[in-house]
Amino acid sequence: MASPAGLLLLLLPLLLLIQPRAEGTADQEAVVCAGTACYTAHRHKLSAEDAQLHCSKKGGNLATVKSEEEAWHIQGALTQLLLLGAPLQESKIKFWIGLQREKGTCSDSSLPLKGFSWLGDGENSQYSNWYKEVKNTCINRRCVSLILDLSVPDLASSLSKWADGPCGNAGFPGSNIQGFVCKFSFKGMCRPLTLGGPGQVNYTTPFQATSSFLQAVPFASVASVACEDGDEGRQHYFLCKEKAPNEFDWDSSGPLCVSPKFSCDFNNGGCQQDCFEGGDGSFRCGCRPGFRLLDDLVSCASRNPCSSSPCGGEATCVPGSLGTDFTCHCPPGYQLDLTQRNCVDVDECRDAPCVQDCVNTPGSFRCECWVGFEPGGPEEGDCVDVDECAPGHSPCSQSCTNTEGSFYCSCEEGYELAGEDGTQCLDVDECEVQQGGLCDSLCFNTEGSFRCGCLPGWELDPNGVSCTGGPTSLGPPTGSPLGEDMGDGEGGLQSSATVSRPSGDNPEGAMVVPSNRRPSFPAKVPISLPPPEMLAPSATPGVWMEPSTHHPTATTGHRESEGEDFTAKQSDQGTDGQQLLLFYILGTVVAILLLLALALGLLVCRKRRAKREEKKQQPQSAADSYAWVPERAESRATENPYSPTPGTDC
Repeated sequence: MASPAGLLLLLLPLLLLIQPRAEGTADQEAVVCAGTACYTAHRHKLSAEDAQLHCSKKGGNLATVKSEEEAWHIQGALTQLLLLGAPLQESKIKFWIGLQREKGTCSDSSLPLKGFSWLGDGENSQYSNWYKEVKNTCINRRCVSLILDLSVPDLASSLSKWADGPCGNAGFPGSNIQGFVCKFSFKGMCRPLTLGGPGQVNYTTPFQATSSFLQAVPFASVASVACEDGDEGRQHYFLCKEKAPNEFDWDSSGPLCVSPKFSCDFNNGGCQQDCFEGGDGSFRCGCRPGFRLLDDLVSCASRNPCSSSPCGGEATCVPGSLGTDFTCHCPPGYQLDLTQRNCVDVDECRDAPCVQDCVNTPGSFRCECWVGFEPGGPEEGDCVDVDECAPGHSPCSQSCTNTEGSFYCSCEEGYELAGEDGTQCLDVDECEVQQGGLCDSLCFNTEGSFRCGCLPGWELDPNGVSCTGGPTSLGPPTGSPLGEDMGDGEGGLQSSATVSRPSGDNPEGAMVVPSNRRPSFPAKVPISLPPPEMLAPSATPGVWMEPSTHHPTATTGHRESEGEDFTAKQSDQGTDGQQLLLFYILGTVVAILLLLALALGLLVCRKRRAKREEKKQQPQSAADSYAWVPERAESRATENPYSPTPGTDC
């Protein structure tokens, strides 16, 4: 009695044949199988969403085009499809594939797929064949189709370009959309059946496609064989099965539709290599030297399992001890993939073999050092610090300090770091930064420092910051005239001075105590305008100032041993300062008076002009056009008409 599994196997072909096709005749399709996948091209106008639903119902998805090889398989299916139906009027038609971009995802021109992704497969690919640049939009869902240019003479010799556009809907599938392409993946394929006599083979695939011409038949497909000679009207069914891991073949043996009438003359008897005839019209298949006949009694396989180069890439085939099996071996730095037929690179950097950076390379790796380090040390891959501050190599303009893997620059007092890389030093203008807070009077910036100075008639205090004025008397100054002491630099800008307090309690000889406050000029002292020479800074040795990093020490060209002479000299200097101040004040007053006089003159002129214009605009009376005549006396007698002189009686 047959087992349930055997009954199911016998009924499977019948079920596949009597199952009605849901799509009917409206859906024309063509099938191409290669490798581990089958591609079906459909001539049916659907939106991208409905096309994907059609493919998924049969166990597939809209086709992926991840390589040029896969693109050629799809091109073959489309070429077959166009030969089945009526000619099209359009010059360019489109077929949906499984490349889409969801709403909210923006395009990325730097990627081969431009931000699109394949349906049913999260992996991206490097292959692309765009017709033109995709539209840069993020607000709409976009789908990709293949453009077939029907004006090309040989359509099968050129690959179709990709174009993105709206995904369509039930009412409008898309502009020039004529169909779609599905892809079905399988774990393996069987070879096509060969007949030893006249007959017909039809293949029914698991995705319900029927074809008589397949270069590879997917696993679990059913083959229906109808022989024309001797077995007319009788059909034989065969199933593509997995006989061993990764080994697929039909559950049949021997040539099919064998006829003594044709023997080896028809299709080589169905044999793959050699066909040997018997005396009674029978025949058998054989193999050439170095090959062996397989269990189907038709196919041949090499006695050396590695003769067909089953291992790919970097893998090397090693035959087994019995000559029936083999194993693939990988070179150092590679390992076998899941198929055990190809090699993939091993990422050695995952084990952190390097001290700093590790760069993986095909089959190997290399170690690199960080910035600021260089290869060195007792072991391979070690890194040592680079001394950027070494003599002759320092990038800093002043001080350089080396650190682990780097360095930093610093500046001396009075300078600050500058430049984009922070290696240069610029002088700090202390007088501008402190806004006059360093000196009581005048501040002079120097390279890396500064110095203080005083106005004419004032001396710099020993602290190098304050200005002090000498004691002055209310009477006229004593001593030599101004012109006799010009050689001593009186009246010039004082930037250093030495002020000492004399011994004794005599108030007349007491010196002014230095003050940190700004100096106030003495008042009510007779001042005469100094000559022009007094406005220039003094050239005496007492005007030079040491840098502000320490208190300046003042020197004077002449030290007086007696307190009275020194007091008189300080009084002359105070008088000169007052004279210069008075000169400035008088000049300012005169300038102001001149401006006031000019303004007053302009005001008077404007008023006069206004009065003249006012008089011109006053209205004139009617009598202004007449002249008054003196009145005659009413009692005047009538003139004598006979008078020789008019107006007289004579």
